[in-house]
Amino acid sequence: MTGFKNGIIEGVTVKDIKRHVDERGWLVECFRHDEVPPVIRPAMAYVSITLPGVARGPHEHVEQTDYFCFLGPGDFKVVLWDNRKESPTVNVKQIIFAGEDNPKIVIVPPGVVHGYKNIGNADGQVLNFPNRLYAGPGRTQKVDEIRHEASALSPFKMDE
Repeated sequence: MTGFKNGIIEGVTVKDIKRHVDERGWLVECFRHDEVPPVIRPAMAYVSITLPGVARGPHEHVEQTDYFCFLGPGDFKVVLWDNRKESPTVNVKQIIFAGEDNPKIVIVPPGVVHGYKNIGNADGQVLNFPNRLYAGPGRTQKVDEIRHEASALSPFKMDE
């Protein structure tokens, strides 16, 4: 028993990504500053590859908003837990399936614990455009990340 009930978390944005396909291939828009509040503007961008069956997280940020793009290759189970005591959806857990078969943008505000697991059979790619620099300017500051994956007593379990 984790104490979380399934639902939609206040402040989390999940958007379908439209592929514009033509004879050359396809193109998607990952980020448009006219579609998000200024607080979500990216400070950096990175791409990660996650091996099949492997999870990243769960973890949370105190100040950072993550702006994930799940385009493929690969498909992911994304799990979110509202751990914000002041939130109207505190103790809500949200599960999203995203990736090559279901391209999505997932915007995760600070205080929402999150993780994703590659549920496909091939390497999975994820893009992130967070609104904070990793370790601050010049990588001189404490990393804004609270990790939960190493604790056996954590209520945040990817496979429950």
